[in-house]
Amino acid sequence: MVDPSFSSSRPPLSAAALTLRLSGIAVIVAALAGAFAYVNGSLDPQRLTPQALVNVLEKNNGVHPGFRRNHSKGVCVVGYFQSTGEASAYSSAQVFSQPQTPVVGRFALPSGNPYAPDASVPIRSLALRFTQANGQQWRTGMNSMPVFPVGTPEAFYQLQQAQSPDPATGKPNPAAVPAFFAAHPEAAPFLQWIKTAKPSASYASETYNGINAFYLVNPAGQRQAVRWGVVPMTQDAADTTPPQGADFLEQDLVKRLAAGPLRWQLNITLANPGDPVNDASKAWPADRKVLNAGTLVLERTQAQDNGECRDINYDPLILPQGIEGSDDPLLVARSAAYASSYLRRTSEVNQLPAHQESRP
Repeated sequence: MVDPSFSSSRPPLSAAALTLRLSGIAVIVAALAGAFAYVNGSLDPQRLTPQALVNVLEKNNGVHPGFRRNHSKGVCVVGYFQSTGEASAYSSAQVFSQPQTPVVGRFALPSGNPYAPDASVPIRSLALRFTQANGQQWRTGMNSMPVFPVGTPEAFYQLQQAQSPDPATGKPNPAAVPAFFAAHPEAAPFLQWIKTAKPSASYASETYNGINAFYLVNPAGQRQAVRWGVVPMTQDAADTTPPQGADFLEQDLVKRLAAGPLRWQLNITLANPGDPVNDASKAWPADRKVLNAGTLVLERTQAQDNGECRDINYDPLILPQGIEGSDDPLLVARSAAYASSYLRRTSEVNQLPAHQESRP
């Protein structure tokens, strides 16, 4: 949980306190949006590889056979998407023109530890797979933060290295994380957001942002840069009941879905010329045009050790005709590292615990 002393109304922190605080932030950053690494360069020791990125995540979080190497703790969800047709002028993808598209998703806690308490980080994630009538799929992974802390896979890897335990002490060097942030001013928007971020008591109350940019492509071949996210609809807002126990998120979700479906509005933000399309650490101005593309309806949960989401790799570059990836280097990096993690965990399925509450 983020310390309330981050508030700007507090006295300035001492150098020692600031070091400890930044180390705490690093733990949160380490649990963010999955693994990133370049697709190419596996034979070049000077280039970052998917295997190297997944290896450092395992080093920092421990190896938990059969689990995702990040976003390890989660729950499967099943439902559908109802299109408004509003995005069909910008994209030829069937998901935006057909009345209803089936969805298999996964809520998760951004952490490489499948046993982490739900209150340990203030970020929640939602991954979705839309399966169109023509068989094409749209897969997307979203997080409750508005921007990513850094804009390149190398910087993300360097942050992981800054948090790695020193073999001599078994603990990270307390000076490494402050030094990293001092060298990466692009992290300022994320650090500003994290000052007031708090763990939510419900997956149902969160807004989930795609963060990376993509292109919608219409039948005429015209391309429009976009970012997307889902916003909870009013009737699905969380109550004020304090969460109980380490696994309250899944328990809350099961309870809510037993009472009826949960709904989010899919908003697609259109970039203006000049907006940063290839840098996920930079936000777009708040006045950009937003399309109401439709409603995500989630109807039931499934245990993630044997549910439909278990064997889905939520690769953000699995896209239907009418949606294309941007040149954001994090996208191709995520795709490569997700594949590496997927191969590892699917070869270990028989090592998953026999009885799980909140496990993939």
